[in-house]
Order: sequence, then structure tokens, then C-alpha cells
Amino acid sequence: MAGNIYIGRIPANLEPHAQITHSMLPPLRNSIMERVRLPLLLGSILGLCSMLGHADVRGCVCDLSSTESMEARQCGLCRLAEQQTGDAPFFFTKDINPTKPNRLLILPRKHFPGPHSLSEMTPDERTAFWTAAITKAHELWGDDWGVAINADSSRTQCHTHMHIGKLLPDVENDDVVIVDGPASIPLPPDNGGAWIHPVTGKLHVHFRATAEPVLMR
Repeated sequence: MAGNIYIGRIPANLEPHAQITHSMLPPLRNSIMERVRLPLLLGSILGLCSMLGHADVRGCVCDLSSTESMEARQCGLCRLAEQQTGDAPFFFTKDINPTKPNRLLILPRKHFPGPHSLSEMTPDERTAFWTAAITKAHELWGDDWGVAINADSSRTQCHTHMHIGKLLPDVENDDVVIVDGPASIPLPPDNGGAWIHPVTGKLHVHFRATAEPVLMR
């Protein structure tokens, strides 16, 4: 693994930032925000659960040798990978979720055992995967790009896939691993999720089970 890795909190003099908190707002506005935000948050959560169903592919049943198993909803991207032609190791497709019109997905042609965990890839395969995703993300969104992969426990599709999109503003936090490039991106622990974006010539890697909400839908 090449390159230097920085793990920890970002020094204040490296990336100064400020955050507006509720305590800085007038009491009346605080009250209004709380009354409005809670229903919106609950509505978003319920809508997402209704649309996606149970998100956990650790018990993935997709088996290329079994036509019946491949008909399962969680095997949709496996079926899509089987439809690809050519020798390219990865392919891109639009996210079919109608609430995410700005999202692109990158998938490997290759199938992996069980839930198609990122850890099943070799280091070289993972580096190639990150590199292809980052190259496309930069092509689409310039320096505002972000890529994200959800944990096995937070996915509805078995086949390995990464989200490509525009990073939302103000999502950066201090729980970060800073690396020089794709070859230095660490494997998320316990088959977890991660989101990555560029900062002053480096890559900031954040671990989070459900990572893709940091990207514009």
C-alpha cells in the first residue's frame, strides 16, 4: 500500500470551518425548526423504508447456477452484470431509484461469493474499482465529486456497487482518514461502508454504514 495515511481529527489550522448551532438562533426560530424538522425527518425515514424494504444483504441468496435464486429482488444488479458485454472489468449505470436522478453507479462485472463484500476483492481489484469510480466522478462533478459504498448490512442489492455523485455541502467531519490516492484507501472495517471526496490534493475517507446519503440525490 503506497502513500502516506493520516488518521484522526483534522487540525483546526488545516481546514478551518464554522458550524451554526441551534443555540445561536432566536428561541422562536428554534421552536419552529424543531416542529418542522421532526415530521420531515420521520417522513423521509418512513418513505425510504417503504421504498427499499429491509436493507441487509449478509444473507444474500444470489447464485448464478440457480435461475430461481437469481429472480430474488436483491439479485437485480447481479442480473444486470450478467447482461454486460465486452471485456471491461467495470460498468456504469444510472441509479433506477426515481428519487436519485443525479446518481450513477459503478459495478464490477465479476461476481463475488455471498453478499459480494468489498473485502472479497483483491487489493489490486479494489484499487482499480476506486480509481474507475473517482475518475468518472471527477469527470461528472469536477472537484465537488464524492463516491460512497454502503455496508453489507445497509444494502438492498447483493452485487458490489458504488454510488457516484456530487457531495452535499457541509458534510465533512473530523472522523477522517486522509490518503494520497486510491491505492491507499483502507478497507472499511467489518464490511462496513465508506464515503470519499477530494480535499487539497488528498482523499478524505469517512467510514459510515449507510454512506450514500452524503451525495446529492
